[in-house]
Amino acid sequence: MQSPTSNRRLVVSAMASIAALAFMAAAPAARAQADKPVRIGFSMARTGMLANATPSQSNTYELWKEQVNARGGLDVGGQKRRVEFVTYDDQSKPEQAVRIYEKLITDDKVDLLLAPWGTPFQIAIAPVLEKFKFPMVGNTAASVALRQVKPGYIWFPTSAIPDRIGVELTAMLKANNVKTAVVLANVLPFTKEIKNYLEPELKKAGIEIKLSTEYPPDIKDMTSILTQVKQANPDAVLALAYPGDSVLYAKQAKELGLASPVQFIAIGPSDAFFAKAVGTSAAEDVITIAHWSPRPEWKGSQAFHDAYVKKFGEDPDYLNSALAWMSLEILETAVAKNGLDKPKIRETISKDTFETINGKVKFEGVQNSITPTAFVQTQKGKLQIIWPQSIATGKYAPKKSW
Repeated sequence: MQSPTSNRRLVVSAMASIAALAFMAAAPAARAQADKPVRIGFSMARTGMLANATPSQSNTYELWKEQVNARGGLDVGGQKRRVEFVTYDDQSKPEQAVRIYEKLITDDKVDLLLAPWGTPFQIAIAPVLEKFKFPMVGNTAASVALRQVKPGYIWFPTSAIPDRIGVELTAMLKANNVKTAVVLANVLPFTKEIKNYLEPELKKAGIEIKLSTEYPPDIKDMTSILTQVKQANPDAVLALAYPGDSVLYAKQAKELGLASPVQFIAIGPSDAFFAKAVGTSAAEDVITIAHWSPRPEWKGSQAFHDAYVKKFGEDPDYLNSALAWMSLEILETAVAKNGLDKPKIRETISKDTFETINGKVKFEGVQNSITPTAFVQTQKGKLQIIWPQSIATGKYAPKKSW
């Protein structure tokens, strides 16, 4: 007959054996999970009208994937797993993006999602994210309409919202003694929206609008419009353009010799393609929308800039590349904390404050509540933040020539 002590030893030994067997059985499963890549889906306009605008965003995604995999994979709740992209061409059509994101979720069964390029696309897929309760951090989207998106499964880190642009651009012009302005606007939603908020602010500030006109997205010649601008001879030309027509404007402004000291072009000059297309002298002293620049207090900003330049041979877009990287940093932080648990990822993004290459980001509803609306100017071939003064890296300089 065995003693009680012997019985206890047998029980402990048996339990240890069971635990060891369970561990041995679980180990292959854990290794298999670690070997399984994290599949991340998105669409991108690789063809169609917007294709020339998207490389700065898709390049940023590729750089991030490369860096994550080089350090052993994405931290998924403490486990490193390689990243794999599942991506499709949305052909510059928001309705195509909607179909793609539903496919990514239901057929491809991706683990995470990244944003497509542009405001109409990110607004269009918001109902899909809501339907499937699938969190996604937006990036290259800016419109007052973003505030109408139901909070919960998409967030927008940009501060380049048209009503805020109207206020801040007017304040910058006023601070630099601008008395007269011309407003030219592409009729696409973002630029048209800026115009609608900007002009009342200019009038309120006592800045005379000497000419206000709109033009179609597919414009091929701006000579007649710019001839009127030259005749008006304003202190500031505010060209609310998209990437394609930003180049057209700059080239023809140079040809006609527009002499206005303030040359503001809404979208385009923050991307390296602009100076290549129009020439470095034409790009010099042009002002555009962006709220990022490499700076010591924004952790990782210089490292991101340098890595992008090394990989692609050109500077990142100071607006869209930076926004794309910020969205990746926010998502990566949430996944490290919560794994792939979508409700927990949603909760973290909704409530936490994130350190990014553009400083701190915290969301109120769908919108970044910290980053200020800002403008940059090309100075000696580099983009410098010139407004607001709280984050400025340089001072405004009048454009002396094209």
